[in-house]
Amino acid sequence: MNGEREIELDGGPRPESVTEFTRRVKTVLEKEIRPGWVRGEVSNLRAQASGHFYFSLKDAGAQVSAVMFRGDASKQAVKLRDGMQVVVYGEISVYEARGNYQLVVRVIIEDGVGRLQREFEALKRKLAEEGLFAAENKAAIPAMPQVVGFITSPTGAAVQDFLRILIRRGWRGRVVVLPAKVQGDGAAAEMIGMLAEAEWLGIFDLLVIGRGGGSLEDLWAFNEEPLVRAVAACTVPIISAVGHEIDFTLCDFAADVRAETPSAAAELISSGFVAALEKAARLAEDLEHHVGAALETASERLDHARSRLRLLAPSAQIERGFLKLDDLANRLGAALGKTVQARRQRLSEVRSLLRERSPQRRVESESQRLLSLWKRLQAASPASVLNRGFVIMRDETGKPVQKKAAVRKGQRLAAEFADGTVPVKADE
Repeated sequence: MNGEREIELDGGPRPESVTEFTRRVKTVLEKEIRPGWVRGEVSNLRAQASGHFYFSLKDAGAQVSAVMFRGDASKQAVKLRDGMQVVVYGEISVYEARGNYQLVVRVIIEDGVGRLQREFEALKRKLAEEGLFAAENKAAIPAMPQVVGFITSPTGAAVQDFLRILIRRGWRGRVVVLPAKVQGDGAAAEMIGMLAEAEWLGIFDLLVIGRGGGSLEDLWAFNEEPLVRAVAACTVPIISAVGHEIDFTLCDFAADVRAETPSAAAELISSGFVAALEKAARLAEDLEHHVGAALETASERLDHARSRLRLLAPSAQIERGFLKLDDLANRLGAALGKTVQARRQRLSEVRSLLRERSPQRRVESESQRLLSLWKRLQAASPASVLNRGFVIMRDETGKPVQKKAAVRKGQRLAAEFADGTVPVKADE
């Protein structure tokens, strides 16, 4: 395999080094692509301490690296920033160390949008210095306007959005669309004419001037000085509703109030009406609550009065007398019954006590006790013992001999039986 590779190398052109190849590309590009103008958006801007600027130029389809060296940068009137639309003049170059091609910019001109923005800022400063945008010159927006004029294109979506919001929120006023162009040549003049017409008619409580969103060029009519001055001078309170939330025009500053969109203007106009409806609903609820409470209190007072009237009526007093009489009769009967029962109980107790303390009962009791004692005495007498078969041994003196040790040999004793006495002699 090494041999085959050597054969190919020997038979073909000599390989170039990376440096040689890159230089050849550089020569071709810089020779064939002549300097020219390029339009694009600035992004990834980096300002070096050396004074050089590195950035990218891009559009919707591609981007190219660009550099402006300090010598050229110091001659430019444009201050670069990310997002700026520019037109640059430069030539192609290859940075050999990285093999990247880049555009070496010599001149930068801000694109048309930048020119319009400068005009916008200049006119804004001029009119602001004249006091055209001063807060003290602005009129208050009526809380509940009855007739509203909308200066706009009658075919634009802004009208539909504006009316849809008013209908959804239940607004009850009247909207008059004052048709005018809102974009292009003659748009500002037509809107000025509609402002004059609205003031001449004298039927409007509030005016709205505006359209939907768009680019700076699309909205430029609302930045033209005659229209801005006409809006500021309008004697009818006016709301500027131009563009989306991020878009501002000079009419926004000149009008009495700015709304971010026509839909926001509709919400602002109907807010007083909606607040009034909500307040009316709350007042109705409060009224219903207070009326209900008052009726309930009156009903309670009426019931109380009826009760008092029933109590004070003669028939009620007679009925109460009957009830009291029946109650006293029942209480008297109960008291008499209780007294009789107590007396009967006491009599029974006295009778029992008399029976216990009667002499006859005591004699009977003592007789029984004596009989019992007599029986016990008979049971303990010597005769009773002899009758049961026992014998009493007596000595010469007649005393009973209780122990054998007390008997002497030859002693004369007498054995007493139940039916008589027998003399005996102790042999041992």
